[in-house]
Amino acid sequence: MRHLRAILIALLLLPLSVAAAADYRCAPTRPDADGPFYRPGAPLRNSLGSGYLLFGEVKSARDCRPIPGARIEIWLVGPDGRYDERWRATVLAGAAGRYSFSSHVPPPYGSRPPHIHLVVNAPGYAELITQHYPASGSGMALFDLVLIPQQ
Repeated sequence: MRHLRAILIALLLLPLSVAAAADYRCAPTRPDADGPFYRPGAPLRNSLGSGYLLFGEVKSARDCRPIPGARIEIWLVGPDGRYDERWRATVLAGAAGRYSFSSHVPPPYGSRPPHIHLVVNAPGYAELITQHYPASGSGMALFDLVLIPQQ
């Protein structure tokens, strides 16, 4: 059900974000599906292993200002190609809106390319459900999370 909700939200917000993009100094992060394996309440931790570092800043689309304390829920496929509790985490953005998360490089999942799921929440902003797709052979990536202010 959450998967369907995420798709509907993305479809509803996409025209709004495109139409209102001229009102934003920073382009909002593109929404993506959360998939069937999301479960709320991931443990607070910023590392699930090593080999891949994902980092960036959570900021407002309105004025590009950092959003301190944003909550980022993350889940990915384990090295064995399965989703389970060991590969879930919650990361909090720091005072300057920055976050970092380390894990293994996720393997492909079925016919899907390697990816990391993220749900980002902060008071006064619309929830962002998106995915990060690691570049082949890369051990790190900058992935800013730009949220749309609530009306």
